[in-house]
Amino acid sequence: MSRESYIFTSESVSEGHPDKVCDRISDAVLDAFIALEPEARVACETLATTNRVVVGGEVGLSDKKLLSRQMGRIDEVVRACIKDIGYEQKKFHHETVEITNLLHEQSAHIAQGVNADSDKEEGAGDQGIMFGYATDETPDLMPAPIQYSHAVLRRLAEVRKSGIEPSLGPDAKSQLSVRYENGVPVGITSIVLSTQHLDASLSSDDVHAIVEPYILETLPADWIDNSTSWHVNPTGKFVIGGPDGDAGLTGRKIIVDTYGGAAPHGGGAFSGKDPTKVDRSAAYAARYLAKNVVAAGLAKKCTIQLSYAIGISHPLSIYVDTFGTGTVADKKIENAIKCERIGIAVVGLEVPHAHIHLIPINHMDDMNFSNPKLKLSSEEMKVVQQKILLQN
Repeated sequence: MSRESYIFTSESVSEGHPDKVCDRISDAVLDAFIALEPEARVACETLATTNRVVVGGEVGLSDKKLLSRQMGRIDEVVRACIKDIGYEQKKFHHETVEITNLLHEQSAHIAQGVNADSDKEEGAGDQGIMFGYATDETPDLMPAPIQYSHAVLRRLAEVRKSGIEPSLGPDAKSQLSVRYENGVPVGITSIVLSTQHLDASLSSDDVHAIVEPYILETLPADWIDNSTSWHVNPTGKFVIGGPDGDAGLTGRKIIVDTYGGAAPHGGGAFSGKDPTKVDRSAAYAARYLAKNVVAAGLAKKCTIQLSYAIGISHPLSIYVDTFGTGTVADKKIENAIKCERIGIAVVGLEVPHAHIHLIPINHMDDMNFSNPKLKLSSEEMKVVQQKILLQN
């Protein structure tokens, strides 16, 4: 039986965190290739350290001349990312950082198993397991600790980049410990924030005074009281930040990128990977499905696992767990998902973006990621529940 009263903690990192700088660059490289050809193959990794960025991995375009020209644009893509994040430090500056491009063409052996042809559908880019999760404890159906940890850093980035708080630097981390009663988040027991500051004369107390109003405006007011402990820049000064302070790598913040530890993770990172890489696209698909299960009133929280084999189009297994909160049996939901086209449409409702193929290349084609959550009326929810109950 799951616990109902407890404290759960999640952390987030800012866009200027060294690992997130690398994620940003890897995704920008991916975007640059997909903008030219939606079926581009990209698996891009990035390393960032003092005054240096190294980009490597595999890429592919159908037009070899276009591929060669795009390889020559990588420096431009990298510098644009660093500039937008805001790094203009002596030892990590968008104008002077040294960039090494080690990207090369994708292996033909991988391509033959993944690419579609007249005899086969698009295959998964690798084997693996992926998880999606949703919970009704926040409007976005995300766990509260990670949701609000993200919100704090998003707000601080806004005031930094707008010029309202010019003393803040790009590198930052947040961490919230959330108290649950009867399975519902009701308070925050501790707030941890470490943020880079450009004025070396600022003390921890000075930084606390700058950031506290913005933190408070992002969190539920009744969750914070005199018992909430604050730890802002607890080690003191934080002037040297970003890759000059710590080396960064793509894919080292996979828990930050998902559910803050509140749900399982298959182990694969997201950034720099095209849709055939199921580490990313199948995790997105599983999240989309879990959100729709919760949004349709089928459960208060839901975990979905998918598994794939390289070169195989459809998932090898589908697992659903609603933690005893489901209004229908978990097996019924699994059976609905196993249909060739899955989601609400298969049980009788015509709702835009309510059905997707579980073929890797279709994950991004079929889903509206700007709002991958159904908003159904109570009557529509009843129809969904009844039709799933009537399945096998």
